[in-house]
Amino acid sequence: MLSEWGHVGFLIVLALVFPLGGVATSWLFARLRIRPDAPDPVKEDTYECGVVTEGPTWVQFNFRYYYFALLFVIFDVEAVFLYPWAVSFRRVAVAGFVEVLTFVIILSIGLGYAWRKKALEWT
Repeated sequence: MLSEWGHVGFLIVLALVFPLGGVATSWLFARLRIRPDAPDPVKEDTYECGVVTEGPTWVQFNFRYYYFALLFVIFDVEAVFLYPWAVSFRRVAVAGFVEVLTFVIILSIGLGYAWRKKALEWT
């Protein structure tokens, strides 16, 4: 039993040690009054790939860039899921075909919605 679940137990211990270790270290630094130096103008300056920013740094960001990137990730994940299915097509037979067809239909509905909302247009 332990040999079967030992790896899972080890991962659970790691999943608890890392966050609790960070919280404990932060608490210890607060108790010992260990703090970084006071910020100076160089630390507070906006860094943008080594180029000095022009104009205000807090500008409104166009949401369409984020939306387009999110759609790309969704359809990229679709390709990742479809590849193993295509490789094992003969083994999964009709049940696998129905599952993938359902998956593609759901994603097609999402693509149609994004297209209708004009999320794929830049203008």
